[in-house]
Amino acid sequence: MILKSLLSPVQIGTVEFKNRVVMPAMHTGLANEDGTVSEAYLAYLKRRAESGAGLYVIEIAEVHPWGALGPRCFGIWDDSFVPGLKKIAEVIHNQGSKVALQIHHVGRESAYPMMNNAAVAPSAVPSYVFGAMGTPREMSLEDIKETIASFGQAARRVKEAGFDMVELHGAHGYLLMQFLSAHSNKRTDRYGGDFRARSRFMLECIEEARKQVGPFYPISIRISGEEQIKDGYTIDDMVTIVPDLVKAGASVIDVSFSTYGCADLFIDTPSGVAPVEYDQGFKANLARRIKEVTDVPVISVGRYTDPIQMDDVIARGDADLIAVGRQHLADPVFLKNAMACHSEDTVTCIACNQGCIERLALEEKAIRCAINPETGQELIYPQRITNQKKKIWVVGGGPSGLTAAYEARRIGHEVALFEKEKEVGGHVRYAAMSPHKEVYQKWIDGLLRRCERSGVVIKRETRVTDELIAQSRPDVVILASGSDRSSCPVEGIGKSIVCDAWQTLSGEVKSKDNAVIIGAGLVGLETADTLCQRGIKHITVVEALVDPPVPNVTAHGYMLYKRLQEGGVTMMFNTLVKSIEDDAVIVTTNGEERKIGPVDQVIVAVGVKPRQELKETLRQLDIRHFIVGDAKGARRIMEATEEGAQAAWSI
Repeated sequence: MILKSLLSPVQIGTVEFKNRVVMPAMHTGLANEDGTVSEAYLAYLKRRAESGAGLYVIEIAEVHPWGALGPRCFGIWDDSFVPGLKKIAEVIHNQGSKVALQIHHVGRESAYPMMNNAAVAPSAVPSYVFGAMGTPREMSLEDIKETIASFGQAARRVKEAGFDMVELHGAHGYLLMQFLSAHSNKRTDRYGGDFRARSRFMLECIEEARKQVGPFYPISIRISGEEQIKDGYTIDDMVTIVPDLVKAGASVIDVSFSTYGCADLFIDTPSGVAPVEYDQGFKANLARRIKEVTDVPVISVGRYTDPIQMDDVIARGDADLIAVGRQHLADPVFLKNAMACHSEDTVTCIACNQGCIERLALEEKAIRCAINPETGQELIYPQRITNQKKKIWVVGGGPSGLTAAYEARRIGHEVALFEKEKEVGGHVRYAAMSPHKEVYQKWIDGLLRRCERSGVVIKRETRVTDELIAQSRPDVVILASGSDRSSCPVEGIGKSIVCDAWQTLSGEVKSKDNAVIIGAGLVGLETADTLCQRGIKHITVVEALVDPPVPNVTAHGYMLYKRLQEGGVTMMFNTLVKSIEDDAVIVTTNGEERKIGPVDQVIVAVGVKPRQELKETLRQLDIRHFIVGDAKGARRIMEATEEGAQAAWSI
């Protein structure tokens, strides 16, 4: 049988789970502001439940009002939350799966309690991330006693709400882990000391939960198998307390990794955000180490997308269950596709983090998915076929155009997509040529296949003109015509050593040593990354802006800068290119002129400008139209796909 190990049932406590796929707790920002369950969340969860996973762990529910990550987190500090939480359990049970609720206290690791002078921690030690906002208050023994009781009462409420299991969040630098870490726990009483002594708080929280739910109800403890911070605890430390966790009442060990402030910030912070550079299951070894010292089931997490690889991890004994997070956002039916031997129909998560963790953490907005516009918008996602079929033209076959075409056709319209190039995909085709991003082309290929199967007419190498629109008069035009490469008005720009980034990425122009890249946006940095991979020596990136256009706090940005630094790439910000010579580039930094040389190649990556030449014709002909994606302005994938989808939904 295909996926024999992954699809086999597993027993946790007295509860049997139909298979070994787990959707882990992922913060969505979809709760109501008062911490109650919203209709938006129920709709989101119902869609996720279609995957058929054996277990769904519902996102963090706060055991104390000032232990919250933010205002749109579920609360469970009072019995009044139980009726709403029951609705969550019902949604999952109606799909034939089991459900757990993760209970949580943020401690010092959130701006929310820090801004309200309410943050507490084992010791008065500032957070590595939020330290500039202040210092948390050291918890008294009475605080500790109250918090332990809060975890116990929360566990009781989880059981009363009809959940099949409760999970205590002891990972990712939150309060339970803060007690475990020598960096945040400087106490000299019984809750401080060596590693084993620092585990006391976690153990007592589990013990209290066990006391409240009885001897047979399943309890999970999510841990970071290793701290991944200088002088932090290691997996060798963690395995020493695993038997104690089980003795305290844990029925399953959910093994994640890392903490706030770790060097590899984006490997696994709150929502598990390993970028595309990391292989599936890259931390399965941690789960295996835990399995070696306990008989209770162990869960592995780590950028899993392919059920076949998940099955292999279980078959070789590294873990008993696999946590699959962002893949549930990208495609809720990925598991069903695999079970039906149609994995080619699955939309594979591209690990970009744009709509999930970065939107939540950096923009403080509710969850989305860059390649699945339905995610987080289930309440407005059109389900029914329209009874007013219209003739829709989509101009441009990039991410926004392909998404718009598929969504318009799915709703029931007659759709034709026009692409002036031989291949669809827009600028994503070039992005997919840079290191580690092959999955981006796989996504475009899959999106094209969905369009073709649904009945979208694809017309490649076809330029839509004013005359063609006037002659055919479609009912609606979605202008997804993308962008043109911006010009670079620099003296010497026409010299033979000059090319643009897209020519370099595609291989149209052979890469040469002693290269200067003009522009440190994403295209410029990915071009530099590509040159490093090709073995090009002496690369300089010149950027006019003072601050880097690509933030290093994003997952992809962080990894890019790390590789460029390791590759010896010179980054020059606040620097203008004055002129290009036959074998040199003249630049000015803070008014000071200097010469970069020798230079064998100059690569222009100064950005793009919207292509909207059909806009005026559409207005004059009074044809309803939408402008989306790069045709509207420079866009990331997330904005491009969302605008394309919403245009189709608005027809």
